[in-house]
Amino acid sequence: MTHQKTIGILTGGGDVPGLNPAIRAVTLRAIKEGYKVIGIKNGWKGVISINPDLSIGDQEYCIELNEQIVNRIGRTGGTFLHSSRTKANKVPCKALPEHLKSKYKDEYNDLTPEAIKNLDFLGIDYLIPIGGDDTLSYAVRLHHEGIKIIAIPKTMDGDVPGTEYCIGFSTCVTRTIELTHALRTCAGSHERFLILEVFGRNAGFSALLPTVGGAADRCVIPEYPIDIEHLTELMVEDRNNNPSKYSVVLVSEGASFNGGDIIYTDNSTDMFGHKKLGGIGETIGQQLKLLSPKYNNGVEINVVNQKLGYLVRSGEPDALDSIVPTAYANLALDLIIQGHYGQMVCIKDGKYNYVSIETVKKDSKGESIKRVNVSKFYDTNRYRPIYANILGDPIMILTSD
Repeated sequence: MTHQKTIGILTGGGDVPGLNPAIRAVTLRAIKEGYKVIGIKNGWKGVISINPDLSIGDQEYCIELNEQIVNRIGRTGGTFLHSSRTKANKVPCKALPEHLKSKYKDEYNDLTPEAIKNLDFLGIDYLIPIGGDDTLSYAVRLHHEGIKIIAIPKTMDGDVPGTEYCIGFSTCVTRTIELTHALRTCAGSHERFLILEVFGRNAGFSALLPTVGGAADRCVIPEYPIDIEHLTELMVEDRNNNPSKYSVVLVSEGASFNGGDIIYTDNSTDMFGHKKLGGIGETIGQQLKLLSPKYNNGVEINVVNQKLGYLVRSGEPDALDSIVPTAYANLALDLIIQGHYGQMVCIKDGKYNYVSIETVKKDSKGESIKRVNVSKFYDTNRYRPIYANILGDPIMILTSD
């Protein structure tokens, strides 16, 4: 079959289960429709690292996809195209591709001209980036430069604006519930507090939803700072009301104490300016142990503290993250065929839809604007989800902005 046009596909940011099913579905549908498919490796890093002085067959960062290649990876987790957290319009001098080091000398360099030139060199007519708000925010830039973009949202945090669902979120919630229930045996055996730190830099969906699913007694989210004294009182109450004498709290990594700051592992940042989060769960555990005698007749309560981290984003996708990526991929191909560019596929009002790629925007701090609606879904006195008055709300209790 003569190829009409060429579609490029890439994955950026953190890996999640569901990326490989999306790559597979894009490739199979595109080939069926007569398109050629180029997989670009390592996200935006791959786009800026293509060397036009080499033949396409000698490139390190791209591969032509076919049925044999993608059928082997469709049921697996992660992304076989690999990923990176590269911001192509702010590349540090030390991170420049080797063949560009003599051309760019600034501390930070905008390599958008190279990205556009490389996409043209590869013959890519349409680009399908799969990523979160960081990855897709650069897709907005390329859209403004005339690249025909059809984006697919993914993130463990579930906080990409404009959609009720992002690839990876269901598996994150499923894994969190499973791992929390598994760790209950340790907490119950020793009559301890169980503190689990989960993903969620700016939004607390990945702590709130597992708690809705029965994983925890309480949850702490970035949208509302906690009073550690009050949380301790509640956790002691939960523990003493439990015949097995333990209680559980899920803590978003971006949560903070009332009057305190977010906790980072160090001061280093990625290209998008994000410091690496981590430590709030351990700090809360230390404080719960320290304060527990005050609410437990003078007796200290020990803790089991676990950061779930990469455990919830590893392994194969669950059912929803096998189905939705396939649907998103086919919707992206529908938009290409229909000539609708500068769009992001989404779920809106429980139905597959699409919105302008411009919807992926940031607040004044450069952060995602999609967060938990605290007044509607979070009891700030009890540190628990609110279940009332949900008629007409999305199935995953996420807004679509």
